[in-house]
Amino acid sequence: MQIQVHTDNLVAGGESLSKWVQSELQTRLTRFKEYITRVEVFLSDTDARKTQGGLKRCVLETRVNGRQPIAVNAEAEKMADAVTGATDKLMRAVEADLGRLKDKNGRETIRTQEPSDEV
Repeated sequence: MQIQVHTDNLVAGGESLSKWVQSELQTRLTRFKEYITRVEVFLSDTDARKTQGGLKRCVLETRVNGRQPIAVNAEAEKMADAVTGATDKLMRAVEADLGRLKDKNGRETIRTQEPSDEV
């Protein structure tokens, strides 16, 4: 699983923030590592120019094998809370998306199976 972190020029933290986000996502998304190929993280300070502090935003865009990309976001007073909130949303979204690949009994559905050549 490849994790890329992008920040705007208003976000403080630099390399240490990037390393922390990567390790946090790596740890929390471990159970999906065979499905997720890439996670792109976009960190920004939404209104830093207007007020002191402002809201921090974390957007996570995830590529899952053979599925459409999944994007989630969260805003909070602290960047760590925004990352944690977005990660929680991402975990639920990926779980729901992968759950659609199986029927109610946990078997693979015929909608996702490759057509067989047997007659």
